[in-house]
Amino acid sequence: MALTYDQITAITEKKFIPKLVDNIFNSNSLLKKLKMKEKPLPGGDKVLVPLNYAKTSASGWYQGAETLDTADNEEITSAEFDWKQLYANISVTRRDELRNMGDAAIINFVKSKVEIAEKTIRDKLSDALYNTGTDAKQIQGLRLALSTSSTYGGIDQSTYSWWQANVDSTTTTLTLSAMQSIFGDCGEGTEYPDMICCDQDNFDRYHGLLTPQQRFASEDEARGGFKSLLFNGAPIVVDASAPSGDMFFLNMNYIDLYPHKDENFRLEPFVKPINQNVKVAKVFWMGALAISNVRRFGLLDAITA
Repeated sequence: MALTYDQITAITEKKFIPKLVDNIFNSNSLLKKLKMKEKPLPGGDKVLVPLNYAKTSASGWYQGAETLDTADNEEITSAEFDWKQLYANISVTRRDELRNMGDAAIINFVKSKVEIAEKTIRDKLSDALYNTGTDAKQIQGLRLALSTSSTYGGIDQSTYSWWQANVDSTTTTLTLSAMQSIFGDCGEGTEYPDMICCDQDNFDRYHGLLTPQQRFASEDEARGGFKSLLFNGAPIVVDASAPSGDMFFLNMNYIDLYPHKDENFRLEPFVKPINQNVKVAKVFWMGALAISNVRRFGLLDAITA
């Protein structure tokens, strides 16, 4: 006996959606890192990320009974990010249902439709990680944040230098010294980039700069199935969504994915429109990508050789 609509929904939600989510995030090293430390939120008008942008001015050395400064100064603000929504449709026509009769056949057919939705969401979410902000419907991506002149999180980087990334737009040839320079600009004390993302061409260029004795890989990335090399201990990974010519120096302590807890790849049950012989379900996600300390990030964005 063929499965009913409700049974298809139950099978899809219990059996296929968890795999869909795993496959989305396990397909991309950056997405996987973000998923491992995602911070679901219960709601709110916007996603607000507190920022410490100044030190306490009332501080210093003193002796004995000296009068101490108790003046307050502005130290904290917030970056704000609008919720962004993503969906993928799963449609099963009555014609296809009839051609795939029987429980096993229908389950396999629905599985195929879910896998197609999975690939669609994966590609859209992966690409959005690097977007420039030109599409206001997408999450605010790295190409918008890693700048010196964008308005990111509602804060103008041109006005506030503490909110600027370290960007090299003049270097066109990838060298170890160019990488070291941007890596050093992003760091202070023990805080340095701990992940570097690039396209295949830049990965190959970096590979060519190393001798065989220097080609160390990250064990963590290797266990996840990702090819990587190390630079100052930070894994360099290929990301199919990374723009050509760009190399992103990331500090994973300061970048987070904030999904809404009630819209984190939620499956809406199959329904049948009144004017079509088809049943339709949708997978929904809503959230934001936010960086809380942009000056710890860097970008080489003009590499051509």
